[in-house]
Amino acid sequence: MPSTSRGRGRRTISEINMVPFIDVMLVLLIIFMVTAPMITPSMIDLPSVGKAAKQPDKVIQIVIQKDESLSLLIDGKTDTTSLQNVATQVKRQVGEDANTAVVISADRTVKYETVVKVMDSLQRAGIARVGLSVQLAP
Repeated sequence: MPSTSRGRGRRTISEINMVPFIDVMLVLLIIFMVTAPMITPSMIDLPSVGKAAKQPDKVIQIVIQKDESLSLLIDGKTDTTSLQNVATQVKRQVGEDANTAVVISADRTVKYETVVKVMDSLQRAGIARVGLSVQLAP
């Protein structure tokens, strides 16, 4: 008769050994505790409202309409222009005055690419103070 073992063979262990997990966690804890004091916190110098040198003497506003047409708003006068001519017209209005600010306002449906093209043409013309006008949604 063949002999069969009833329960005397090896049994599978259904428990999870936690010792290796605890060892790894303790090593990581020690590494973080040793390296944390060595990390120097970096300081970021963010601009604040009070740090502005002075308000601009003159503000030139470039408005980009829904159909991507450009218009210049200077001293209450509106003048339409094209992307090719906007930098020369702004440069002519700015002249030698370094304290003139240029603000770009665009409709929300205008492609971001159009705004970047206007900013790029102004930068190539040497306009230093260029900003974007934002309006918060209600």
